[in-house]
Amino acid sequence: MDTYNFYHSIEVRYADIDAQRHVNNKCYFTYMEQARVEYIHVLGLWDGKDFDRIGWVVAEQSCRYILPVRFGQHLRVGVRTSKLGNKSMELMYSIQDADTEEEMAAGQSVQVAYDYINQKSIPIPDMWYEAISKFEKFKAQDT
Repeated sequence: MDTYNFYHSIEVRYADIDAQRHVNNKCYFTYMEQARVEYIHVLGLWDGKDFDRIGWVVAEQSCRYILPVRFGQHLRVGVRTSKLGNKSMELMYSIQDADTEEEMAAGQSVQVAYDYINQKSIPIPDMWYEAISKFEKFKAQDT
């Protein structure tokens, strides 16, 4: 399992449970989204106030389900940037049982840097590149 410098706690809600008595598959994407938003907030890339300044759109996302998650289970979602390109970046996710650290699901997403005002993709801002590289301890050849 990959290492993560960032984790976000998730509370499994009653509404997340489906008829099979485990978390519905769509909720895993919400858990990754919650963790992704907190990740960019903690890195100082978005203050959570101006939605025109969030700076990216999700271009692709996937999830591999490993074990069922049940109501009352304490989760944490690891997030890390695995690739930084010119206009896009790849994030990896690990949804884990917070008590045992057992991986319940793993995900990936591709974000494209985006200017919401002008409705077009843009290069990743230098400040983002620097903040992510420093946080993830990237070397020049890693990205």
